[in-house]
Amino acid sequence: MQKGGIIKISGPLVVAKGIPDARMFDVVRVGKERLIGEILEIRGDFSSIQVYEETSGLKPGEEVESLYHPFSVELAPGLLGNIYDGIQRPLDLIRAKKGDFITRGIEMKAIDREKEWDFQPRVKIGDNVVPGDILGVVQETEIIEHRILVPIGIEGKVKEISSGKAKVENTIAVIETKKGEKSISMLQRWPVRKMRPYKEQLDATEPLITGQRVIDTFFPIAKGGTACIPGPFGSGKTVVQHQLSKWADAQVIVFVGCGERGNEMADVLRKFPQLKDPRTGRPLMQRTILIANTSNMPVAAREASIYTGITLAEYYRDMGYDVALMADSTSRWAEALREMSGRLEEMPGEEGYPAYLPSRLAEFYERAGKVICLGQDGREASLSAIGAVSPPGGDLSEPVTQATLRVVRVFWALVAELAYQRHFPAIHWLRSYSLYIDELAPYFTKEVASDWMELRKKAMALLQKEDELQETVRLVGLDVLSAQDRIAMETARSIREDFLQQFAFHEIDTYSPIKKQYLMLKLILDYYDLCINALDRGVSLDELISLPIREDIAKAKYIPSEDAEGKIGNLRQRLKEEISKLGSKE
Repeated sequence: MQKGGIIKISGPLVVAKGIPDARMFDVVRVGKERLIGEILEIRGDFSSIQVYEETSGLKPGEEVESLYHPFSVELAPGLLGNIYDGIQRPLDLIRAKKGDFITRGIEMKAIDREKEWDFQPRVKIGDNVVPGDILGVVQETEIIEHRILVPIGIEGKVKEISSGKAKVENTIAVIETKKGEKSISMLQRWPVRKMRPYKEQLDATEPLITGQRVIDTFFPIAKGGTACIPGPFGSGKTVVQHQLSKWADAQVIVFVGCGERGNEMADVLRKFPQLKDPRTGRPLMQRTILIANTSNMPVAAREASIYTGITLAEYYRDMGYDVALMADSTSRWAEALREMSGRLEEMPGEEGYPAYLPSRLAEFYERAGKVICLGQDGREASLSAIGAVSPPGGDLSEPVTQATLRVVRVFWALVAELAYQRHFPAIHWLRSYSLYIDELAPYFTKEVASDWMELRKKAMALLQKEDELQETVRLVGLDVLSAQDRIAMETARSIREDFLQQFAFHEIDTYSPIKKQYLMLKLILDYYDLCINALDRGVSLDELISLPIREDIAKAKYIPSEDAEGKIGNLRQRLKEEISKLGSKE
């Protein structure tokens, strides 16, 4: 077969001449070591290739061979519990065979071809099937049932269907289509840059419960929603994403470490197998896929890692699962785009980023959503995308943050000052927002409490008032405030310290069920209402501020979830009694 030859090497960019029938985004093998790359640009007989591996040692004149298919991922049972690099090479297998370092040009299948799975059919001979129908199921892990779907573009009558042990490449069904018989195996491939189709997009009506109070109560994300966590170094972006991976109300988690430090991914790898899934008690890794593209790996592969992650997430969504994708962080992906754009000598946009950065980010986030999947059963599923952004110096006006905020509907603003005060999660309650509030209000009102929205609004108003009063306090001191304003300040402090602050490494406080969040917030706001009434009756401010029960209110976060209703109810009763006693003394 005729092959092209290298004529120029510039970091991860290789220019080759004479690749026959070259097409955009086709995968190529570069040089003697057969490094993997992707065609980004074609000008006449010259192809510009983004190489996903280290290019040192390549020489002009070495051969370049096109594989004539776009960069695709393998989809089959065996994905869950694995850790891949950005181009879907299984890192645990590479380590077992090659040692601790990835050798260049290594070729290894993402899916184990020898493992046998117990395939149980869900259709019978003679059934008519369409793309997205469930042919059968395989118990991939103890938690997740892997559903084998009719591939896109295949429709017809089931002629053969097998049952029992099978490898991923074995034929499990034969479908008679208008174009002849098609053999179906459990292994499918899908190009990563192409969105997987669905039947219909649905409105967001249900929150993705995370167990993090500042998120669920104040800035919720919907199932199928998009969120962005920007923040400077050390403000806790990764810890927030780890918390969401552990506790979010999603059945499958895809965690993409894009250009992050290796120790952070190592932390995920070490902790996730030890963590128990709160719903099943099984190891969390049984419903998690990790994609590691650390900062010491080739820059160009960062783009691939983001697309690999979202494609795997779409695959499990198509089965009918609620999936959450964590991308940490999209800034590193944007840096890779900037580097490649510079080497391709494209016209730069703001701060050197390519002019198409906003459209690339939009393409990524628009693959999230709540949908009706393909198939005849009308199953609903969702894919939520949560991306961290690492703006240099915490400057939220930089292009990646701004382009992301135009697309996503939830903004969790991490602030360095809060992190320095050891207030975690360091999500600022006045700078963050969620555009899903109105759509999710009926759910919270029906499923949690009828006064949920009123409580939330009242708490936010108190936090806003505290912020306004702080300026007065800084200028002339606390003593000039009225007793009512002092109580508002005390209540806002209680909301911040006793409700919004959450200890990720405490076995009880790490996860707070939505009902417990409501009870805690109601208790704090009851204190405010009762104190305002007591002030009208002439009770002194000092007595109200120094109530002994306030310490117990602060400790309510450590009450086990199963005891929350009873114990917090008792605290509310005690609070009323203690304040009423103050009134009777007068």
